[in-house]
Amino acid sequence: MKYVDEFRDGDTARALAKRIKEEADPERDYRLMEFCGGHTHAIFRFGIADLMPDNIRFIHGPGCPVCVLPAGRIEAAIRLVEEKNIILCTYADLMRVPAGKRDSLQKAKARGADIRMIYSPTDALVLARENPNREVAFLAIGFETTTPPTAAAINIAQAEGLKNFSVFCNHVETPAAMMHILSAGETKIDGILGPSHVSTIIGSNAYADCCDRYGVPLVIAGFEPLDVIQSVLMLVRQINAGLAVVENQYTRAVSTTGNQKAKALMNELFEQRPLFEWRGLGVLPESAVQIRSAFSDFDSEKRFEIKEIVAADIKGCICPAVLRGMNNPDECKLFGTACTPEDPKGACMVSSEGACAAYYSYGRHLNTKATT
Repeated sequence: MKYVDEFRDGDTARALAKRIKEEADPERDYRLMEFCGGHTHAIFRFGIADLMPDNIRFIHGPGCPVCVLPAGRIEAAIRLVEEKNIILCTYADLMRVPAGKRDSLQKAKARGADIRMIYSPTDALVLARENPNREVAFLAIGFETTTPPTAAAINIAQAEGLKNFSVFCNHVETPAAMMHILSAGETKIDGILGPSHVSTIIGSNAYADCCDRYGVPLVIAGFEPLDVIQSVLMLVRQINAGLAVVENQYTRAVSTTGNQKAKALMNELFEQRPLFEWRGLGVLPESAVQIRSAFSDFDSEKRFEIKEIVAADIKGCICPAVLRGMNNPDECKLFGTACTPEDPKGACMVSSEGACAAYYSYGRHLNTKATT
């Protein structure tokens, strides 16, 4: 198939769904975690859950990079820009994510802090060139998908001798979070829909240890509805056969070893952090990266001596539990009432990839209001 419409063909979707119903064992449950927020939105947007038999349930995972950034790191960024009078750059969907004490980057900007929304790290480089007498810090977030562009920006800054550019690095690693959720065992997971874009970088082999160690099958799935439905069928077949291996449905974009150039660039610029806090998951070992000492001149944490801050989420918000697959968004008392996309109380409602935003965008808040 070459065109996107082919991946959204209704007849093919219904045929695949029929096969799933035929092959799913009615005597067992299939609890499938879609790790990536993009899959969560695809499931709701295209009504995929409605095509599944009752014993197949989708569990929403922590696959939203904006959502998993803890409140303390955002609070540290706010203090940095307000106390050091620098230019802080970051992506737009991070602006409204709650920090501690109901603060946010957007509110700090309204107070007068010089915070700029950018589309890529190269935009931050442009600002550093245009403002040679001011410090420009890029608040970098994301999984392995967005880590290579950050590494490239640091390389360019070093080559150009941009002394006023630095990166507040918050890049995290997918397999570590996946293994933590499985090892914690808070919710039963029978199979995983593996992330698409992340896997184009790290490759399908990156999940082999996860499958071997915890005996859970994983299928890397594309974002189109036929991708997701076919991946569910592949997981059902593995579960029925008692298998726990990595399969790649998204072969048109993902290889076994991933993007070798991108991985080499990440390895050159970054090293693993011993510990890093995730919203909802807590402090995890070797689950994030930091800038190597050879490039410490471009490390905001060292340049400005940024301290770790512990900040609590808003009372009543169950976003941390949603990120662990413990609860659905509509089980939160704030969902669709006090917490909406216009006035979000939790990170999962802010991001375009957040589970709460998916539930709200596709009408689940209407169901919630009807039953309360």
